[in-house]
Amino acid sequence: MSDEKQQVSRRQFLNYTLTGVGGFMAAGLLISPIRMAIDPVLKGSSAGDLANVGLAVDDITSEPQRIDWTIDQVDGWYESEVNRSAWVYRNENDEIVAFSPVCKHLGCVVSWEGSDQHPNEYYCPCHDGRYYKDGTNVPGTPPLAPLDEYEQEVKDGMLFLGEPKPRGEA
Repeated sequence: MSDEKQQVSRRQFLNYTLTGVGGFMAAGLLISPIRMAIDPVLKGSSAGDLANVGLAVDDITSEPQRIDWTIDQVDGWYESEVNRSAWVYRNENDEIVAFSPVCKHLGCVVSWEGSDQHPNEYYCPCHDGRYYKDGTNVPGTPPLAPLDEYEQEVKDGMLFLGEPKPRGEA
């Protein structure tokens, strides 16, 4: 064994110090973007949840009625309240049907019996789009697909609606 102490030169000391400080600063700068990229993945999603629309099942008739409700939406770190609407009625088989009021042509809002010339139909005033009561688009009018239908569930006599789902092209 040698009795000589290993000496650290000034140059080596500066290299070790600058490497350590530089590495610490780089880690500090990378933590925030990495956390931002990973954090939404780790949070639970509320997508697919059904919301109580405040309509009792006993109040649903064979005449389409418009209902409006609000849901809490979380996009990453941004939480907001979003307004939703639907046309709800009971069909001839006594089943509850809930359509999105958004026209499949250009996204305008349709209304039940919105035109005097076309009673018993959903009418889009933007481009004279029309849908039958069952949400199917009237041939020869601008919409090329039927209205989207909400997924639904009945709990304790109240109607819960989820996300609108496309029904395919007619």
